Amino acid sequence: MNRRKPEPVQVVKQRRDAALRALVEGVPYIGFLGIEFDRRGDELTAVLPFDEKLIGNPMLPALHGGVTAAFLEVAAIIELGWATLWEDIEAGRIDLSQAAEVQLPRLPKTIDFSVDYLRSGLPRDAYARARVNRSGRRYASVHVEAWQDNRSRLFAQATGHFLMPALDNG
Repeated sequence: MNRRKPEPVQVVKQRRDAALRALVEGVPYIGFLGIEFDRRGDELTAVLPFDEKLIGNPMLPALHGGVTAAFLEVAAIIELGWATLWEDIEAGRIDLSQAAEVQLPRLPKTIDFSVDYLRSGLPRDAYARARVNRSGRRYASVHVEAWQDNRSRLFAQATGHFLMPALDNG
């Protein structure tokens, strides 16, 4: 029985990191807000580092509600894109060393997105994780939770429905 030799772990990590970077860099607003993603295997945590420009009410001070909603929606969309790409990334079908020729699939489009503001977002870093509830060829449902200092003390959560991009471009 011929078995392929496993790839070195550094090669696998570089491929995964390059795919995530390409996915995130495809949305300029993510860079404007300063959102980053911490990747552990196939699990992503969105990180919104604190910045004064994110404050909506300087009297409290509290994160702007629109920033909170955008952060949650970005976390959901990137999670969906990541889940869609994961199999191709792992199989090595996506080679980002030739990024000029590689065409990543389009990101999902938001159908609706409902945010529950549970408490004011404090002037500090925020974190979010998205969980895909249902995903099919054309439609996906995602739940996102956001916290700051304590994962069990959420400051916002959201549910969104997304239209998945067509698999064929023809």
